[in-house]
Amino acid sequence: MEMLSNLILGFSTVLQPTNLLFCFLGALLGTLTGVLPGLGPVGAMCMLFPLTFKFPPVTGLIMLSGIYYGAMYGGSTTSILVNVPGEAASVVTTLDGYMMAKQGFAGPALGIAAFGSFIAGTIGILLLMGMAPFLSEFALSFGPPEYFAVMFAALTIITYLATGTMMKAWIMILFGLISGIVGQDIFTGEERFTLGIPTLRDGLGIAPVVMGIFGLGEIFVNIEEKIGTKEALTEKIKGILPSLQHWKESAGSIIRGTFLGFFLGFIPGGGAVIASFASYAVEKKLSKHPERFGKGAIQGVAGPESANNAATAGAFVPLLTLGLPSNVVMAILVAAFLVHGIQPGPLLISKYPEIFWGVIASMYVGNIMLLILNIPLIPMWVKVLKIPYSILFPIIFLLCFLGVYSINFDVVEIYIMLFFGVIGYVMRKCKFEGAPFAMAFILSRMMESAFKQSLKMSYGQLSIFFERPISAIFMIIAFLSILSNFLPYFTRYLKKMKSNDSVSLIGMTGIAARFLSVPSALTIWVTSEFISSSSRFVSPRKTRMRLALCRTGFPWPPAV
Repeated sequence: MEMLSNLILGFSTVLQPTNLLFCFLGALLGTLTGVLPGLGPVGAMCMLFPLTFKFPPVTGLIMLSGIYYGAMYGGSTTSILVNVPGEAASVVTTLDGYMMAKQGFAGPALGIAAFGSFIAGTIGILLLMGMAPFLSEFALSFGPPEYFAVMFAALTIITYLATGTMMKAWIMILFGLISGIVGQDIFTGEERFTLGIPTLRDGLGIAPVVMGIFGLGEIFVNIEEKIGTKEALTEKIKGILPSLQHWKESAGSIIRGTFLGFFLGFIPGGGAVIASFASYAVEKKLSKHPERFGKGAIQGVAGPESANNAATAGAFVPLLTLGLPSNVVMAILVAAFLVHGIQPGPLLISKYPEIFWGVIASMYVGNIMLLILNIPLIPMWVKVLKIPYSILFPIIFLLCFLGVYSINFDVVEIYIMLFFGVIGYVMRKCKFEGAPFAMAFILSRMMESAFKQSLKMSYGQLSIFFERPISAIFMIIAFLSILSNFLPYFTRYLKKMKSNDSVSLIGMTGIAARFLSVPSALTIWVTSEFISSSSRFVSPRKTRMRLALCRTGFPWPPAV
């Protein structure tokens, strides 16, 4: 009964004329950004982010949320008809969607993508409604140590899931943390890295930094690459409604993709992209005819499209219950909450129920709008793709400038945006991901506050993060995710040592005992004992290793 009253509150909020209009605009603009390659939901949200300052919080959040899940719908259209993924999560759809279109099945491919997205989005919202209130109550037991541990674990998991090297991801995280603490210290009021510029006393603005990294950086790269327009299929699209056979083949894929995508949406750094790839891999593995994948299998469209839409609903769970973003888009939504003076988290549902339930209800309304709009507007989206980028990019560039300047009417923020735009361009050229930077930048102040509060609670003892069960679990997860990055290198090294009779391992033992610690030397020695135990003959390496330990002054054998 309480859930029903909450839903009534949510729908009464979203069905107000202003909120309904912005829900429609968000869904429409999200579909447009999903259609246009090179922009994506992050760029569109960055450009429209300043616009949300002029409206009530719930209105701006409804529009930004609509852009996110609308982009998931739009990306499938161009992936199927033009073989150009408008959004990263739709890359997998090109494999089978475009092949279906070439074989004359563009209509069923578009139809199953639209209906699968709607079904997955609806089930995802129901799961979000069911889980969010319980997780919010659980999160009320969180204190500063728990919040710091969760944020630290989130950042380490991002480095594990980054597409580039772990070192590049950590560099971007450190750069984001340093950029985030520019300005006055939140406890002492001392200025940090302000360079005497008054604008920087309040810190680097979220809008100019994010718009520079993701907006201008993307524009610079696309201008250099000179993206050309691709010809769409000119055949008349017919048979949009999938047949019973198509439904029979894709029903299981839609259900599996829905639940897989929803729970992968929780993972920091995961979201729609990982969900779509994982769903495609699962469908190919479970299929009785895996050879059809890549040649026009409808399961290769239904599964990934369902997964990426369900992941958008899953990503809202940690945002609304813990106040923590799981990807860059959610980080922008956190920023939208904060600029309105609202802290997302476990108290959101009790302090601002109209915002919490209004955003959830808007996802219902937005999904229905997208289902109704998407199919009739397909010819228009194909024509949009023919707009030359020499016209499109200057318009986007101008919108970025106007958006940043309209926040505080400060020219310095335009220079900040340009500076980070150049950095964003260099990052892309050097294969650095922007997601770890954005997550660390937005979380930096919250992490600093939680860390300092934790140390005050424990009188400066770091052990507080391991004395409390919840924070200890997340700290262990964080360290395990860091160590897991080194596991492949360690495995390859052990194989090499086994083939080379572990000569270098003996040297490592001596170095570890001399410069690191006795436990480090013992760890390496135990590893060598394990390797030698699998050998048919007795190698003299044990004797040489013991000598290496004895030369360092370490007694051998150790006393029990």
